Amino acid sequence: MTKLRNTLFLLYLSFFCFVFFSEASVHEYNGQKFVSKGNAFVVHGGSEGIYSSFADTHNVTATAGDSFVRFEKITFRRPKESSNFSSHSIQAIVFEVEDREAIGGSAYGGQRAVCCTADLAKLGVCSEGEIIHRPSTKNPGWPKVFSVSFSEDDEVTTLPLKSIQITKTGMYNLYFIHCDLNLKDLTVEGKTVWKNPTGYLPGRMAPLMNFYGFMSLAFVILGIFWFLQYARFWREVLPLQNCITLVITLSMLEMALWYFDYAEFNGSGTRPVGITMWAVTFDTIKRTIARIIILMVSMGYGVVKPTLGGLTSKVTMLGATFFLASEILELVENVGAVSDLSGKARLFLVLPVAILDAFFILWIFTSLSSTLNKLQTRRMVAKLDIYRKFTNALAVAVIVSVGWICYEIYFKANDVYNEQWQNAWIIPAFWQILSFSLLCVICVLWAPSQNSTRYAYSGEANEDFDKDDTNLTLIKPSPTPSKDFRTAPETRTVQGSNGASSNGDLEEDKTE
Repeated sequence: MTKLRNTLFLLYLSFFCFVFFSEASVHEYNGQKFVSKGNAFVVHGGSEGIYSSFADTHNVTATAGDSFVRFEKITFRRPKESSNFSSHSIQAIVFEVEDREAIGGSAYGGQRAVCCTADLAKLGVCSEGEIIHRPSTKNPGWPKVFSVSFSEDDEVTTLPLKSIQITKTGMYNLYFIHCDLNLKDLTVEGKTVWKNPTGYLPGRMAPLMNFYGFMSLAFVILGIFWFLQYARFWREVLPLQNCITLVITLSMLEMALWYFDYAEFNGSGTRPVGITMWAVTFDTIKRTIARIIILMVSMGYGVVKPTLGGLTSKVTMLGATFFLASEILELVENVGAVSDLSGKARLFLVLPVAILDAFFILWIFTSLSSTLNKLQTRRMVAKLDIYRKFTNALAVAVIVSVGWICYEIYFKANDVYNEQWQNAWIIPAFWQILSFSLLCVICVLWAPSQNSTRYAYSGEANEDFDKDDTNLTLIKPSPTPSKDFRTAPETRTVQGSNGASSNGDLEEDKTE
């Protein structure tokens, strides 16, 4: 039971570690109120992965190129009616995640406490009413603790300007803590600045800036290939290829926006809301359009049927719902203070997107199965071949996605305190790489060419076979083509030899 309590306490200390990564490296406190946790009152000041800088004993403050955590105008404020007494210390404590056991303690193996209790005071290990902390055995001089207190009649007290130089790479946490029951309405104002050697990006996010730079270049190369083919065979371009062009264009803009978002964040320490919102919106639009296009292709749109018929409204409704759910989720995760989002609230936003994605996948593969059967029945060999390759690519993407989701769950379950923060950027990067890879496969399969029209839907009778990819004897068209294929003598002969199946297919096309 004691071990469970200790674990719960440590989990609380790291609870906000993950969600704070999307915050700016300039952490602002606008009157946050201290929250009671155990026998202490706590405000979480921030958690970030920071790479080390070399210590310079001659520098009294951190300079450009150094890693540091700096306190600027940290002010504590109490109500006027509570200002007629002096207070116990209010402490700001900064520690590396490996030193989490150095914070708090328990008497005789009892419940773990942050503030010194009477029993612990009797043992002589701390002073009653003060925060329990011990020197780190791994990091000499840590944790860093700064104290300030209220004098009698003071409503405001300010922590002096402090700057902590980081000389060891690690996950650092900041908490403001006090143990005075008379200060239960205490609030904190001001800001802290967290900096890595290369800029203000938090350590977990820093590799993503270079990643989006490389992805921008990759999409430019793919775009050059596609647009050259598009310009070369513009007379043969299909509506599907116009949709692929739109997805490539949106992808290039999205990658560029994400790169500039991180670059601005790295340079200023605050995330640019405007660029972030545009990046999120382009990302959501791209993903929505990509899913709708894949679904339409899977249904055979433009290949075995000219329109979606009555399914158009259903596809549109599914796409609009997915866009709305994804946009809300991405805005909440990337814009503003993510630390206000609890685990249950995040699950509430993630769940609809996951369900809609699953529905897309189910509908896509159900439609693909129907389209493949139809192409095989009509012996459209060229179209059947490209659809089989497309199906295989989608199947591989889904299998890899499921495998990566399992790894992501394993990664997060085994990294409760975010000690693997240096590798965490790989998780979002993987999804971008998988999306890019699938788009490349689609671009290769449906690249504009002089034979593009052979994959397009045609109302002619000889579409029942594909003369480019089979040695079967084809039916010669009548001298005077007629739109009513059932009246042509040749067609009646085919129907007579093949039974009712061919007639059923033609009737199915007309109803669709």
